[in-house]
Amino acid sequence: MKWFQNMMKALHMELREHRSSFFVYIMLRALVIACMVLQALNGNYENVFLCLLTLVLLVMPSLIQLNLKIEFPTTLEIIILLFIFAAEILGEIQEYYLKIPNWDVVLHTMNGFLMAAIGFSLVDVLNREEKMKFELSPVFMSLTAFAFSMTVGVLWEFFEYGMDTFFGLDMQKDTVIHTIRSVTLNPNGENIPAVIQGIQDTIVNGESLGVGGYLDIGLHDTMEDLLVNFAGALLFSIIGYFYIKKKGKGTMARRFIPRLKEDDADFLRIVQEEEEEEEEEKKKEKEMEMERKEPEEPATN
Repeated sequence: MKWFQNMMKALHMELREHRSSFFVYIMLRALVIACMVLQALNGNYENVFLCLLTLVLLVMPSLIQLNLKIEFPTTLEIIILLFIFAAEILGEIQEYYLKIPNWDVVLHTMNGFLMAAIGFSLVDVLNREEKMKFELSPVFMSLTAFAFSMTVGVLWEFFEYGMDTFFGLDMQKDTVIHTIRSVTLNPNGENIPAVIQGIQDTIVNGESLGVGGYLDIGLHDTMEDLLVNFAGALLFSIIGYFYIKKKGKGTMARRFIPRLKEDDADFLRIVQEEEEEEEEEKKKEKEMEMERKEPEEPATN
């Protein structure tokens, strides 16, 4: 219980540390709550759950900073918050994935960039530990950030595939194509793909799907997501490379690269120390109170 109280107190301090990011957090939180109320009134309880998940996700950047003892630059933190809102509320509930072309592409590119920034900072976090102390060249630092971002991107695509397969969703959005190449359709059974071009319609069980072509189930969407994730990760890796090469100089790179917390910004440690001081003071007061209550020894002749 004490641990949870300390965590909540430190989280409150963390959220209020930067005025601009705190303002964005409050505004987005209010919008999510308003959206959740509307969805509940309309009986869309799946969207209510999505709103609750979004509220949790909006707190995650601050929790990560508290527990890993890293500091997100204000610009990066605001981008992360906007990314969460754009992906969950605008993308899913407001259906921007369907209404706005390339909405998914933009978000996956941002995800690649952001995850590379997180991966870049992990090396610094590990480097704090004396037992795990190591140093990497700028090239390997950039490769670490890039690999971390791509790994997160691949895991997300696994998640989408799992949700579609086991829960009947459609997170891997379909793509209408007009040409297919398949070895399965080779009339001679040879390992040579048969090509069908100019597809204008697809008929299933005697009924036209009305999509104006052949419906690809998820493959193009997955590969496009990974490619734009690659682009975002590569962009940050280049920024990170020159950041290390110039020994931390350059204002633009600092806006996106997390750094280790200073002692005066380590709020979890500060709260824990305050708690220990309060416990010590209570202990001393209790001892003094006990001493005052002890009866005086009777005088002897």
